[in-house]
Amino acid sequence: MAAVVANLSVPWGTGVLMGLTDAPNQTVTASPGPGRSLAPLCTVCCCGLLNRTLAVVFMVSLAFAIVVGNVITLTVFMQTRQSRTPQGYLKVSLAVADMMVGVLVVPFSVYTEISLMVTSAPPAWYQGGSAVTAGGPTSRSWQPCMLIGPVFAGCTFVSISTIFLMTVERSIAILRPLHKDTLVTRRRTLFLILASWAGSFLLAMAPLLLSKSFTLEYNECSRMCNYAPLLVGLQLPADSNIMLLFPAFDFTLLGGTLAVNIMSFTSIRRYTRKRKLLSEGSLGLEAGGTGGCSHRPSFSDIKAAKTIGILTFAFTASFSPIAVFVLGNVVGYTWCNFSFFAFWILTGNSCCNVIIYSVRDQRFRKGVMLLFHKDRSPPHSEKS
Repeated sequence: MAAVVANLSVPWGTGVLMGLTDAPNQTVTASPGPGRSLAPLCTVCCCGLLNRTLAVVFMVSLAFAIVVGNVITLTVFMQTRQSRTPQGYLKVSLAVADMMVGVLVVPFSVYTEISLMVTSAPPAWYQGGSAVTAGGPTSRSWQPCMLIGPVFAGCTFVSISTIFLMTVERSIAILRPLHKDTLVTRRRTLFLILASWAGSFLLAMAPLLLSKSFTLEYNECSRMCNYAPLLVGLQLPADSNIMLLFPAFDFTLLGGTLAVNIMSFTSIRRYTRKRKLLSEGSLGLEAGGTGGCSHRPSFSDIKAAKTIGILTFAFTASFSPIAVFVLGNVVGYTWCNFSFFAFWILTGNSCCNVIIYSVRDQRFRKGVMLLFHKDRSPPHSEKS
């Protein structure tokens, strides 16, 4: 059971698995000493100047795309009435979470990779630097991964919870259009946004707050700051199952989001079918000439629900490699190379939203055009 717990916690702390398995692609760094976590053998994705240089170029490009894309998104929303609606607040919250990944998380990985290329000694936060005494874990001194790790985990949880809230908000507009303004208010939306941020970052720091057996270090495989247990003689800490909070939260919210989307799209399909029958005259007598659609959702609500469905699909697709990585480790695979792609595919999702908005949202496209053509004034008839 302890091995399964260790494997399940790998995506948010790959040091767990790398320090416990005897797979061929791991080794011990030079004289790690008792109580240090074991670093894996450098693999094709981690070794060599060329590979590290390509990784740095990729990271810099991704950080640029994330920051620029989300700055444009925030600027467009702030300049339109759409930002003063519950849906606009949620989109701003999602953009801020994504931008934090591009401003803090990715640049720190770039800095660490460059440090590894230009210096002979790895930094203090590099994998294998977590030591414990023979009697138990030592006090954890602060280092940058203590900030970067929870920021990445917290922003990921904020993204999941915000997409869930956006899905619920649109489902109310679809299923209960007459009660939308009563149920979904700005005050309630702001409260839920603040609660999601507070809860997400508390959850991200749970292993540090609730246990003294975990630390954060830069993982050689994922090239990010991940949680790792403070091992004593290769033994997992007794409270290592606390890491199961992360996948449990992720899969619960993603499952809830999928269920709410199914309800919304089922209602949209039913309404579309009634509208088609009405246009053919089949429901004229049966529904008193209204087609049974007196409480129908607006076209903008339907289109927004479809856009959020695409956002959900994009996030689920980027999160799926992490899920596959978890299952692979449960059955005994280490997949050091795959962990790099899994983590960075999830990171790349932070620049996807602006692309989706550009394709799906005509008002967003107009806002972008106005942003780059200051001489044109925004239309006064624009509606939220």
